[in-house]
Amino acid sequence: MKNMTPDDIPGEYQEHMFNYHDGTQRKVLFTNIETQLPEGRLIVSRTDLNGLITDVNPSFIEMSAYHKDELIGQPHYILRHPEMPSAAFNDLWSTVKQRSKWHGYVKNLRKDGGFYWVYATVIANIRNGAITGFTSVRRRASRTKIDESETLYQTL
Repeated sequence: MKNMTPDDIPGEYQEHMFNYHDGTQRKVLFTNIETQLPEGRLIVSRTDLNGLITDVNPSFIEMSAYHKDELIGQPHYILRHPEMPSAAFNDLWSTVKQRSKWHGYVKNLRKDGGFYWVYATVIANIRNGAITGFTSVRRRASRTKIDESETLYQTL
């Protein structure tokens, strides 16, 4: 997974260095430019047991601003925005690994440094009694819930 570069970012940006749970690091560049998911559109992705992306739908590609071949095989955290607290993802993973459905509001980072908010539902894919991966379905989040999430996430 590559560091983001200024060539991909329109205008001014901030930098953040992530130290991920798997020991990797990545520099991300982010702006204050929001892209809203169109009403009625769903973003769908699937990952393997380690969170590596195995499939995405066209809405995922459009909203993330990545090409499909840039996403497949990458960790889903390629979309992690610096303003998302680790606690949210810790809760997500502990919930889905117990075969329970997780719901939450997520601010995702686009390849161009912009962001988009979604209401996400994540479930474990179970085959022959074993978890084989995970599926996430995201829809547009309401502005009220986004505002509430931003306030809450600053405290985590």
